[in-house]
Amino acid sequence: MLMRRKRRTPSTRKVRRDVSGGKRGDGDKRTRAIRRPDPRRIHLGTPDPSLSGVAGLVLFGAYLRMIGVDQQLKRVFGSLKSSKCIYPMGAQLRLLLDAMVAGEPRVFGLEHLAADPLFVMLAGGVVPSLDTMYRDLDRFDEPDVEALSRMMVAQGLVPVRRLRHTEAVHLDIDTTVMPLFGQHEGAAVGPNPHYHGRPSYHPVVARVAETDTCVSAQLRPGDTSFGVDDVPFVELAIDRVREAIGPEPLLYVRIDAAGDCAELMASVERKRALFVTKARMTPDLCSAVAHHPRWRTTDTDADGEPSRQVATIVFHREQWWRTGLGIRVVAVRTRERDTGKQLCLWDDLDYTVQVYLTNDWQSDEDDIAWRYDKRAGIEPLIAEWKNAWGIGKMSSQSFDANAASLLLKLLAHNLLRRYVNDQVPRLRQWRTPWVRRALILVPGRITRSGRRRSLHLPRRPMLPHLLQ
Repeated sequence: MLMRRKRRTPSTRKVRRDVSGGKRGDGDKRTRAIRRPDPRRIHLGTPDPSLSGVAGLVLFGAYLRMIGVDQQLKRVFGSLKSSKCIYPMGAQLRLLLDAMVAGEPRVFGLEHLAADPLFVMLAGGVVPSLDTMYRDLDRFDEPDVEALSRMMVAQGLVPVRRLRHTEAVHLDIDTTVMPLFGQHEGAAVGPNPHYHGRPSYHPVVARVAETDTCVSAQLRPGDTSFGVDDVPFVELAIDRVREAIGPEPLLYVRIDAAGDCAELMASVERKRALFVTKARMTPDLCSAVAHHPRWRTTDTDADGEPSRQVATIVFHREQWWRTGLGIRVVAVRTRERDTGKQLCLWDDLDYTVQVYLTNDWQSDEDDIAWRYDKRAGIEPLIAEWKNAWGIGKMSSQSFDANAASLLLKLLAHNLLRRYVNDQVPRLRQWRTPWVRRALILVPGRITRSGRRRSLHLPRRPMLPHLLQ
């Protein structure tokens, strides 16, 4: 007896072939097996110097020129080099932005892109040597790094301003470790989960969860921890987001267990924002949670037994009394949690517990826990910054040059997100590698007739809209 195959519905989030101009497979309509051609019988023609693999940079560059990025780079950083130089500083930074968007976040990647005629044309007719680019990055000092940071933040806040009429906005703050292999100014040995004893940087970043854009970043030595010294960074990030969204929406600041710091939480409360952080599970807190008598069930299993329970714990640290903080301690214990650190406090119960600190006294305990869990989105974003934008690749010995390189990569990320949001909103949920394949790494041919250059692109559904 033949069994009928179960028909599977394709995932709409993975159907990208139609969007990028490809055709769906028609194997269900064919009666004969496919046959691959013999590559040896394909004759090679003469080299065509007009072919490019990064034709999408033209449309992206036109968008940046329209929103004034080129002019701003020239105005803010033009004084770093003489006005009579061959490679103006604004043009150099713009060149690096093009290289980063095209998938070459390191300066050495210019060696590959220098073979692309369109990239060379956009660079002004010649791609400078690597030594020139390294020297130009070394021109950055602390005030210039701060100016670049303000520019990066301004681009990240553009989509945030559209959240003025939302109910709540979430600001996520986290740190990441960048292991370094070489002699780098400011590199120090600190916590490093993968390369123990290896000098590193330990930057801190902030993103708005609703837009996935970076709104603050700071490069720090590897032995710098997150704590009291970062209060100015947190306050500045809150001020920037609050100015963008206005006074109406609630602003939640979400930090991991490093945010269990009285001074940090007090600074968030002074800014009239709400914080939700993980609690450091000290022995006194563990004891208070383990002996709490009343738990409210929010979910049950198939047998009707409680599988998730919540409670507000009566607990105060001495530091909270000194700063006048009124902190709500929310505990969630569950039988189903399979991610994160597992902490079991009861010998006769198979619950694991998570504890959160907040100054939100109005929301339900379960809602607070779920709100914090959505902070996990910053982890894949940092991974994207590392893998797709190369923020962990530091090739200069100068600390300020490396800080400028980090901010340039985050600026490129914010600009690409803004480009997608404004021009191709249907790709808004895509990550950088897929956006590059669809919009930037597009083949094209450059032709010239008289004084006019033309770029010929393949047929792709989203490109006609961009060419209007």
